[in-house]
Amino acid sequence: MKLALYLGCLIPTEQYAYEISTREVLPRLGVDLADLKGFACCGTPVRSINSLGWLYLSARVMAIAEEADLDLLPLCNTCHLSLCTTRDTLQNVDGAKTKVNSLLADEGLKYEGNHRVWHVVELLHDQIGLEKIRSVAKRSLKDVKFASHIGCHAIRPNELGRIDNPENPRKLDELIEALGAESPNYPERLDCCGYALSLTRPDTALSMTGEKVKTLKEYGFHGLITTCPLCHRMYDAKQSEAGSAVGASLNLPVLYYLQLLGLTMGLNEEKLGLALNQTPVDSLISEIL
Repeated sequence: MKLALYLGCLIPTEQYAYEISTREVLPRLGVDLADLKGFACCGTPVRSINSLGWLYLSARVMAIAEEADLDLLPLCNTCHLSLCTTRDTLQNVDGAKTKVNSLLADEGLKYEGNHRVWHVVELLHDQIGLEKIRSVAKRSLKDVKFASHIGCHAIRPNELGRIDNPENPRKLDELIEALGAESPNYPERLDCCGYALSLTRPDTALSMTGEKVKTLKEYGFHGLITTCPLCHRMYDAKQSEAGSAVGASLNLPVLYYLQLLGLTMGLNEEKLGLALNQTPVDSLISEIL
């Protein structure tokens, strides 16, 4: 299986660990990752002020992948939502596809809408499958309990046909459980990470992050597993600030799912970018190894 890897903006500028672990793990599961020239922003930052600009930027990403005859794999929840929303808009709003293609034509591109946009959880769970995940895990995570955080944009809005049940998403939990770990439900599972407010109300955003992490510690979770760079930024890079916002000392390890999977496959920490995680993952790694 060959996919066009789309990193978006945050991963290649800050969340390097996600790219590193993705490039190490997915090829070992039979996924060939193609790097295509010309990718830019998915358009989300301009959506509220220039809807046509957003549609153009998002459709442009998909058109580049279509030109290479490849399905697309964005690693960011927000990028995935932007691309899927654009696809829905261009399919259902009269004249939108024609207008966007008139702009893309200046670059010799054309959006057809005939290729799939994958989410990494969807790819791992639905395509690669839990049996394959179980078969590559060499190290057991028995007696380790993780909280999953799928992220808002992966499961909403439901009318777009997102990757899992918006009220009770289980795919990420099942992927964690396939490695031998526990991933039980908890009341705050669907709470937002706070990133959406981080630019306009940073104190509120950090409080949202901190309250959730503090609660997870109280529940006895050994770590938090993410699949979105924006969520990961809040729970990992911003955890210390979030602790200050809620008056607590927080030290919950936060890993990308592909980092966790890579560890169970026997890959070393350097190959998975774990030195870039800013939460205390060393204690968790020692339990796994």
